[in-house]
Parts: sequence; C-alpha cells; structure tokens
Amino acid sequence: MSQAAKHITWCLGKAAKEIEECKKWGKRPKHRGLVEGKPDLKEAQKHLDKARHNLEATLLLQKGKFADISAGTLFYSMYHCFLAIASRFGYESRNQTCTVALVELLVEEGKIDLDKGFIEMLRYSEQEGESSVIDMREEYMYGAALSVKDEKKMDEMVNSCKDLIFKTNRIVFGK
Repeated sequence: MSQAAKHITWCLGKAAKEIEECKKWGKRPKHRGLVEGKPDLKEAQKHLDKARHNLEATLLLQKGKFADISAGTLFYSMYHCFLAIASRFGYESRNQTCTVALVELLVEEGKIDLDKGFIEMLRYSEQEGESSVIDMREEYMYGAALSVKDEKKMDEMVNSCKDLIFKTNRIVFGK
C-alpha cells in the first residue's frame, strides 16, 4: 500500500471518528478529514469557480502592489482545484494534507492524468532554497514582508495555477 493510500485510510477514519463524536454529543456533524460519498459535479463546479475567483484576486493584488497577500489567494486557487477533483470522485475533504494525498492516490491509480509537480506545489518543500506555493503562502501571510522577494517565481506559480485550472476542468468535465 502506497503512502498516499495509507494516508487516505487515516483521513477516512479520522472523519468517521469525528462525525461519530459529534453525534454522540448531539452536535452538528463535522470533521477534519475525508468523507467518501457520491460524485458531485455541482460542487466540483463551485470549487472551480472559487479557484478562478481566487486567481483573479491574485492578479488584482499583484497589480495593486500587494503581491505578498496574493501568495495566499494563489495557494487557495490551486487548492480549490484539488477540492474540485475530490468532489468529482465523490469525496468531501476538510483537511489539506488529506486532499493532496487523495489527488496523489488518484494519479497513482491512473484515475486522473495530472503532473505530480502540481501535487508538490501544495506540499512543503524538502530542499533548501526551494519554495512551493504553500511555503510562499506561509512566508508571506505570517511573515512581515510587504513585497515578494522573487517576482519571477511568483509569476511561474501564477502560470502553473492557470494551467492547473485548465487541467482540472478537463479532469472534472472532460473539456
């Protein structure tokens, strides 16, 4: 069993346990894991719309000299693409690492054709000096910098995001 498959098993169990706890205490069912259900193309479309919305916000923030803030909107644009894919395959995710592991498993199983580079963008970088979109989000959202050090890297991430939105649309809707 692959690492992604093991992680998905953990995510499904985590959500089931949390939902059961909520029921036990008479609370509204909620979780921070992964729940499997039926494919939901309407929900997938909403996530794609949100991805486009966040990309548009990213571009506006960059134009307005707020590129530091755009790191967050760029991350969420890409993350909503992954949530759209999850919805297409019948999953509801409330956990970023579970969502990334799910997309990785779908790639491993040959259910989707997506470059693993997109998966790596939503993970913390392992190599010194490298940064993923999640690293950039944390650096600029939690740090004190008011501008982006590497504008070229940010532009590359924006182009990757546009590509991911296009590919997600093909994965979800076949167009």
